[in-house]
Amino acid sequence: MNTTPETVPTAPGEPAGAAAVPLGKGPLLRLMPMLTVANAAMYMVYMGIGAVLLPLQVEQVDPANKVANFGLVAGVAAIFATVFNPLAGVLSDRSGRRNPWILGGGLAALGALALLGQARSVLLVAIGWCLVQAMMNIYQAALTAVVPDRVPVERRGLASAMVGIGTPIGTAVGISTAAVFVPGDIALGYLVMGAVIAVSAVLFTAVVRDQRRPAVRSVPLRGQFRAFAVTLRSADFRWVFIGRFLMMLGFFAVSLFQIYILQDHIALPAGLEPEEAVAFIAPIDAGFTLLATVLGGVLSDRTGRRKPLIFVSSALCAVAMLVPVVRPDWTGMLIFTVLIGLAFGSYLAVDTALVTLVLPSAGDAARDMGVLNVANAGPQIIAPFLASAIVGSLGYDGLYVIAALITLAGAVSVFFVRNVR
Repeated sequence: MNTTPETVPTAPGEPAGAAAVPLGKGPLLRLMPMLTVANAAMYMVYMGIGAVLLPLQVEQVDPANKVANFGLVAGVAAIFATVFNPLAGVLSDRSGRRNPWILGGGLAALGALALLGQARSVLLVAIGWCLVQAMMNIYQAALTAVVPDRVPVERRGLASAMVGIGTPIGTAVGISTAAVFVPGDIALGYLVMGAVIAVSAVLFTAVVRDQRRPAVRSVPLRGQFRAFAVTLRSADFRWVFIGRFLMMLGFFAVSLFQIYILQDHIALPAGLEPEEAVAFIAPIDAGFTLLATVLGGVLSDRTGRRKPLIFVSSALCAVAMLVPVVRPDWTGMLIFTVLIGLAFGSYLAVDTALVTLVLPSAGDAARDMGVLNVANAGPQIIAPFLASAIVGSLGYDGLYVIAALITLAGAVSVFFVRNVR
């Protein structure tokens, strides 16, 4: 599962032989809203299941060891997703088509989710969630490639915005929808989520006509490792990479265990169940994240200053993580939600702008952005293992404090970037 916004390569950095075929005005108008629909459906599955249904299913299987078991399931599935996403991308490239992979991935995800809903042991839950990740990454890898394939360079800003809008919408709707099926019928919740992604895949491929493109020869694995090493030789890019990695690690260490935190750490008002609390705060989080993303990007462009805004955003994230330590109640959780939404939204907007200013090679922009995506995916692998170990030894207060320190370290790292204000 990759729950961070996708980056869209620019024309100079696209892989050799990509041979993008931009759409005309009419087809482009049909594509834009479908990018939002398809990405919103994807995040409904990722967040509705990952943040609500999956941790509660793990708890039903073995309540006493839910934190350790969920950390294991989420961590193994994250490794699986990180490996499978580029593999699915290679297969899509070689075929020269995108729609069959989007359609096949979406429909197969429905079947995988139906199987996951029937799992009754931690091992079967892990296997089921890995299968879901495999099918979803087929869908995601092909969907991500649609923009550089079909959208003219001068319209990619709008396309990126349409993709980005789908993230908070899908997150809020997915979590709220998933909460409806708890504690009644989690298996039915999986089927509903599966139906959403399947219908989205059918709708996308029906509305947006596919265009065959020349098959692209994939870069050998040795070449990819070489490119990774070459890119990180740039000091400024390396510090941006470190900052992004630490920010994401601190963020995901807390966010992945939100339902357990609401169960075991936060004193909720009488009559408010944890799953209802998650559904209540999800749209608040999404709204403030979206607002901060827009305002942060505008402010960054107007001032021309990136580093101070990134530091403030990262530091605010660290401060937000201390709120549930000081106030482990519903009010504290609401304050945390607002602050973390503002911090994370503005961080993503400004940090993405900073990245474009420190790319080592203008001619290899796509390669370098691919390296940066390791800073998005890597923390999602490490965070579940790290968080479950911290909770097991230091409790949730310890998790919040350590996550805050990790995030603060990421804030400090931006000051080592020298060639950008």
